[in-house]
Amino acid sequence: MENRKIVQAGRPRSRIFPTREVPILNSAVLFIVTVLIWGTSWIAIDLQIGPVPISVSVFYRIALAAILLLLALAATRRLKFPAQWRFVILQALCLFSLNFVALYNAAALIPSGLVSVVFSLASIFNALNARILFAERITLKVLLAGLLGVCGLILLFWESLAVSFNPDTLRGVGWAFLGTMIFSWGNMASRRNSVSGTTPIIANVWGMGIGAGVLLLLALATRQQLVVTVDPTYLAALLYLAVFASVIGFTTYLMLVSEIGSAQAGYATVVFPVVALVISTFFEGYQWTATAVSGVTLALLGNLVMFGKTGRDRTGRDKMLT
Repeated sequence: MENRKIVQAGRPRSRIFPTREVPILNSAVLFIVTVLIWGTSWIAIDLQIGPVPISVSVFYRIALAAILLLLALAATRRLKFPAQWRFVILQALCLFSLNFVALYNAAALIPSGLVSVVFSLASIFNALNARILFAERITLKVLLAGLLGVCGLILLFWESLAVSFNPDTLRGVGWAFLGTMIFSWGNMASRRNSVSGTTPIIANVWGMGIGAGVLLLLALATRQQLVVTVDPTYLAALLYLAVFASVIGFTTYLMLVSEIGSAQAGYATVVFPVVALVISTFFEGYQWTATAVSGVTLALLGNLVMFGKTGRDRTGRDKMLT
């Protein structure tokens, strides 16, 4: 017991898990898990659209995820109240309710793989919001990454918006941008929760519970029926999104934010569009054009520029904006 105390004292305390029995996961593992889960979640979102109203589908997903996470924490005796509620409530609105309503609406109008590409600009949104909210300096690299990302999206949607104008595409892009911005605000709230001593796992469980309540009120306010379907495809997508994309994916992502910073953690949103686009090509019949390929390349390149220092940053801290 004495040796254990000595070893424990020599280790930095994890800001993610409050108990010492939980190991500190390597940032690379967190990154890979997040990318694989979120890269495959976009097609699951597409499979949920149709038989059930969007806000109701999001409610089912978040409510189920909240219940599962609540039971897991209660069973392991790690459930506790957050240090502060205000940023948990803000995180609930931005990460577990309103952002999903926007992104689901986007996926109903444009291929899910394209929504993921728009969402990949989260790293740039994070940098801009970190400047506004935390006074972190924006470097030339951030500006270059933003320019590449915007140019990439223009090329990606050029055929649908400039050549043959499609109003559904415009609405879909708008919903995707709105969902990404709201998601970025949630990242900022998560940072404040970590600073106040509320771990991501605790912020998630209460945030999901509050978010589910908000979604239920939204559905009732808009007079949407709580439709229940027994369609096996829908139910499989619901389970995947609740367990993997929401509980596991969000927890690993927010752990990554806490470990290496919001701007660099946002790089996970650069890699998973590749997975999402491959799936979209095979399952949604997305047709590639030369301008679309160029657009995706530029968008991903912009995010690569954003994350350029990670390989040399041995401490794993977010230095690019300091």
